[in-house]
Amino acid sequence: MRKLDSSLLFLLFLIVQPSLSLVSTDSAYDIFLQCFSKRMDPSEQISSIVYTQTNSSYSFVLQSYVRNRRFNSSSTPKPTIIVTPLNESHVQAAVICSKNIGLQLKIRSGGHDYEGISYVSDEPFLILDMFNLKSISIDIESETGWVQAGATLGELYYKIAEKSRLHGFPAGVCPTVGVGGHFSGGGYGPMLRKYGLTIDNVVDAQIVDVNGTILDRKSMGEDLFWAIRGGGGASFGVILSYKIKLVRVPGIVTVFRVEKTLEQNTTEIVYKWQNVADKIDSDLFIRVLLQPITVKGSKGRNKTIRASFISLFLGDSERLVSVMNDGFPELGMTIKDCIEMSWIDSMLYWFGLGNGNPLEAMLNRTTKSVNFLKRKSDYVQKPISKEGLEGLWKKLIELGKTGLVFNPYGGKMSEIPATETAFPHRKGNIYKIQYSVNWNEEGSEAEKNYTVQIRRLHDFMTQFVSSSPRAAFLNYRDLDIGVNHHGNNSYTEGRVYGTKYFLGNFDRLVKVKTLVDPDNLFRNEQSIPPLPFNKEGDNASSSSAAPSSSASSKLLSYHFVFSPLNFLLSLLTLCMVIITVS
Repeated sequence: MRKLDSSLLFLLFLIVQPSLSLVSTDSAYDIFLQCFSKRMDPSEQISSIVYTQTNSSYSFVLQSYVRNRRFNSSSTPKPTIIVTPLNESHVQAAVICSKNIGLQLKIRSGGHDYEGISYVSDEPFLILDMFNLKSISIDIESETGWVQAGATLGELYYKIAEKSRLHGFPAGVCPTVGVGGHFSGGGYGPMLRKYGLTIDNVVDAQIVDVNGTILDRKSMGEDLFWAIRGGGGASFGVILSYKIKLVRVPGIVTVFRVEKTLEQNTTEIVYKWQNVADKIDSDLFIRVLLQPITVKGSKGRNKTIRASFISLFLGDSERLVSVMNDGFPELGMTIKDCIEMSWIDSMLYWFGLGNGNPLEAMLNRTTKSVNFLKRKSDYVQKPISKEGLEGLWKKLIELGKTGLVFNPYGGKMSEIPATETAFPHRKGNIYKIQYSVNWNEEGSEAEKNYTVQIRRLHDFMTQFVSSSPRAAFLNYRDLDIGVNHHGNNSYTEGRVYGTKYFLGNFDRLVKVKTLVDPDNLFRNEQSIPPLPFNKEGDNASSSSAAPSSSASSKLLSYHFVFSPLNFLLSLLTLCMVIITVS
């Protein structure tokens, strides 16, 4: 070997050797801790922010926001690290440091992801748990507010009510749901026919990008802002907060719940509901809950179907009765079924907390019980025939446990174009279906039994729902419709579930993803995949549907991400080349 080559090799060894030692002896936690500590205020206690499996509080922190017992067993994969940021700089540090050590980053705000993908993974991962970032500021004068991703819907409604009883926000009806995931997936509630979805009332946002930079609507550009409204924020960065536009609500609203069984002409009533629910006054939302039940009869216990019609009306009971008599008299609802209250009290009613409970009940982040559960979704664009409904009742009774929830569309939902946000399910849909099964029995056999039930019902419904593709709702997460392994076929795998969740908006989401996160740091089992860069021009900017040129030039700067591991491997490769040629 020539002297020059030997000197160069020795120099490379001196450079590489400390890194090799670090990788071989230090744990991922130690490396992460060193990185994270450098980005913290010296006065802060890292032990109250970063947790590992040896920490006594680790299990409590992990399990506090697990909302599905299917993903809370001894065999469930656990995160290497949990980061519970207290401020925005901690989020920035977590993004940068997880990228540096190559740990997958999972983002959890409320833990209600039905498939647990915000806190479970089959590869080494870190949870960025946003529950401490729950600041909410409401400005009634401008009718806007800022809400951080870790806040819950109950906390948001409470804060609005503190300032005004004549304002609200069109979001969901579970108080412990986190804002971050709910908003970014296109969350909805009983005011969607009047005011649309959460994302239709979002006017700004803050997000931490792949470089650890905080961006707002202006600095992120309209394409990324479009994507995080309905496309799932966790594919593009870490949502810190949303700026919302409050909506006006009347001083008095009305709720009712009317229940019918098959013996009370349920088939005729549900058939009629399908024909009016999306066309009736947009102040009225009537959800239908369908459940197989057992009742006592003259000949013993009989199985039947119970249809529960649950409503919110933005007005008083007198006007509601008039609307119902004109549009849906078949239900037989009378003024005796009506309960008048304020809008904020109606949210307590929908939460299942009962009329008369103090508003402070909305602030409780714990749930009475956590079940095993599975959910699926569909969209119905043509009314199911009476014969079809009769077949459905038989199938529900046969299966025994799985229920359905029909949520009506129409109104504002039919006025907003499918491309306005990343959420595409608008005009043409009569209602959305949620398939639901809960159970308490432990063990794999019970899980198999109930998940098979819900899948068989979903298969049965194929004849009645949307097709080519069979559409699904992102916030009703369902891994049955496709999983991404993030290998060479990432785009192909992503397209399977992506076109179901996003229809024609999927391709634009992929282009935005390719520009802001081409190395796919922000990934999960159903995230938006980036396009592979195979050759010059083979990327998102080659299409007319790509982000605008001003945004593209800004976003393309994210393409190269430095990795210390890649640098180390490059040095090792160079060493081998030198040895070979010598």
